[in-house]
Amino acid sequence: MARRTLRTHSGPIAAAAAASAFLYFSAILSCTVAFMKRIPLSRCASQLLAPPLPHRPSCPYAAAKKLRRDIIPHSHRINARFQSTVAIPDEGELKLEAAANVGASPIEESRTSHPRPLESLPSPHPSAAERSIKLHALRSRLSLPERFPLQVLARTLVHPSADANPAFNNASLSILGRQLLGYYTSEWLICTYPRLPMEVVFAAVEAYIGPKALATVAREWGIEAAAEPGGEVDPGLLQFKRIGAGEELPEALRRQVPWKWNVTTTHKILKSDAFGSNNAGPSPHALEKTPVPVEEAAQSFVRALIGALHVHLGSPLVKRFFRDHFLSRHLDISTIFDFRTPTRDLSWLCRREGFEPPVARLISETGRLSRHPVFVVGVYSGRDKLGEASGSSLNEARIRASAAALKAWYLYKPVQVTVPSSTEGEVDTSNWRPNYVDCGEVIV
Repeated sequence: MARRTLRTHSGPIAAAAAASAFLYFSAILSCTVAFMKRIPLSRCASQLLAPPLPHRPSCPYAAAKKLRRDIIPHSHRINARFQSTVAIPDEGELKLEAAANVGASPIEESRTSHPRPLESLPSPHPSAAERSIKLHALRSRLSLPERFPLQVLARTLVHPSADANPAFNNASLSILGRQLLGYYTSEWLICTYPRLPMEVVFAAVEAYIGPKALATVAREWGIEAAAEPGGEVDPGLLQFKRIGAGEELPEALRRQVPWKWNVTTTHKILKSDAFGSNNAGPSPHALEKTPVPVEEAAQSFVRALIGALHVHLGSPLVKRFFRDHFLSRHLDISTIFDFRTPTRDLSWLCRREGFEPPVARLISETGRLSRHPVFVVGVYSGRDKLGEASGSSLNEARIRASAAALKAWYLYKPVQVTVPSSTEGEVDTSNWRPNYVDCGEVIV
């Protein structure tokens, strides 16, 4: 009976103990949940992670090489992405293309599993630029810094007639270089000789950066042309499609219809090119797959090189390169003048400037009655001698003296010359001096 009594009393005691334990653990659990609600999850996660390392920018070319190791080799679709020298694709794009190649059909995979042969490429692959000895020699010969990419230098040698793809030819760079050359040359001429007539300015610009001048510059730089463009050709050679012997010039290079039949000097300044030509020059994009002469491809390379230097190295280096290779050439501007009526032009000039009318006076002579007489005549405005020249007759000497007086007026040079482009990118512009502005040439 005693055992039964103990068993009957032990049941309620165990139940009470279990209930108290359940209440105790429930209270602990509720406190824990309430405490965890107060702590943000990001704080808990950050305590388990290592502290973030400082961001370090990586070289885009090194990143591209690292990405190429992780991509399936011998895939033309992926390798074609690295032919461009303009930009490097993101890692996400490359991974998507790699995944697309993996899931491609067997027929499509068989097409892209083998790279295209070099003979089928219209121009050399950009990866061959690093192995070209000619490109290394050309960069050293032109004193270009090593940070100038050889791939871009190789692109400047590809004419649109060889490769019609604008991402691999020099059409866009040639357009930029043409504008830069025209801007730098015209501003230097106008600031150095502020009284030059516009016709003389146009002729001087063409003498410095005209088609024949640029072809001569390329030849002096040692540029060699390839016999036929292709992917197997050395990237250091000029790539273009040659025009056959005896063939006529393509329609894009022929003399085109003038801008207008009544072309004036103002129209040439506003509407024409840097040379003041009466007809429109061909666009580089219009010469795609068109045979061209060597001079056209050579001048396209020089212009493209100027544009590439401006894009990759900046305007200060381009200005120094332009001064060393173009402005260093001697040009006698006095030989460009061609006066038709110099005596009348000089009279109008003296009237406009408020000078006394010009008078021709004989300074000396010899052999008047001989077979070869020589007369020295001077043109005076009051007591000031404007010009002096000699001739076999009095009239010839007077005309030459008037032309010499006009040249002395138009070839005036200021003591200090500052071009507008010298203030580009400069914080301190205190060295800038306003240029002398002339009222213009004499219009008769």
